[in-house]
Amino acid sequence: MIQPAERLNTVQEYYFSRKLKEVAKMNAEGKDVISLAIGSPDMPPSPETVERLCQVAHDPDAHGYQPTMGIAELREAMAGYYRRWFGVSLDAQSEIQPLIGSKEGILHITLAFCNPGDEVLVPNPGYPTYTSLSKILGQKIVNYNLLEENAWQPDWQQLEDMDTSRVKLMWTNYPNMPTGGDAQRETYERLVRFAKERNIVVVNDNPYSFIINDNPQSLLQVEGAKDCCIELNSMSKSHNMPGWRVGLCASNSTFISWILKIKSNIDSGTFRGLQLAAAEAYRNSDEWHHQANYVTYRKRRAIAEEIMTTLGCSFDPKQVGMFLWGRIPEKYENCECLTEKVLHEARVFITPGFIFGSNGERYIRISLCAKDEKMLAALERIRKVF
Repeated sequence: MIQPAERLNTVQEYYFSRKLKEVAKMNAEGKDVISLAIGSPDMPPSPETVERLCQVAHDPDAHGYQPTMGIAELREAMAGYYRRWFGVSLDAQSEIQPLIGSKEGILHITLAFCNPGDEVLVPNPGYPTYTSLSKILGQKIVNYNLLEENAWQPDWQQLEDMDTSRVKLMWTNYPNMPTGGDAQRETYERLVRFAKERNIVVVNDNPYSFIINDNPQSLLQVEGAKDCCIELNSMSKSHNMPGWRVGLCASNSTFISWILKIKSNIDSGTFRGLQLAAAEAYRNSDEWHHQANYVTYRKRRAIAEEIMTTLGCSFDPKQVGMFLWGRIPEKYENCECLTEKVLHEARVFITPGFIFGSNGERYIRISLCAKDEKMLAALERIRKVF
């Protein structure tokens, strides 16, 4: 009999892929579930972005294959974005690689730097893809702790005590998802030192810098970071473009050339219209960013905080990003007991923290990616149950 590859035994179907089937079945039964689970912005990109895409789509010469390294206009816009918001100087020709979203970047970076059997450092809690893709590609996962009492920054004592002789990559994610822990300059500086001392590559996944955040930061602001670090960024969250699949990685020219070598053997470049529209989006005004990424999400965050309070959960009001992360009451055996009760009795889908690692087992996550009226309706449903 034909059998699947052994790597399928190392992973399960993505939690949201499985759970959304259940939610779809409930909706088909007329239960009208409100989803506050997934971080997919419900607002559109800027009008200028959409208009630029339409313009290029009408050009009969714009539909051919595009260079895997991305067109010059997009790379220049990405370099300008880092210069404008972070004060970071990047060579658009050699230190930036456009991506089909950050998730693709995780794959390409792992393929470029890791052999089967190498170790990778993954935060706990952390984005599940860091773990699942590494397992699929044959790496050994070594978790390092992020804890609430440390403001979700790395446990440096644990890291210093580790044998990292087989570690090739360290995944970090600040501002942090799922916890909302903000980027700290001291953390970034220690990460750069750690990378140089241990001869490993730190990869910071940085798509949340502009969501309810007055102080956007980049790991590449630290002197010497480009020598040993890579930063991923995405337009999905900050520019309301999750379905467009446009992201970037930035680092030194050697690292970027290795990643391009992998990428060029996997895809054939992004549609020119998407690239030129993305370049336009990088020029969005300060006011657009303030309204979309601060004013709108701040109003929704207030509603999410009421939901957390109604559920008896505690949370850090200083957290940033497009989610609210809260600790569940002690009376629940685990977070899924609470999220399942909310789903089946209040008909609201929220995320259990266990999917992000063992340090998330006493937490839940509420997405802010729903219209105000939907979030208010979810609050009322939950109040009736709790």
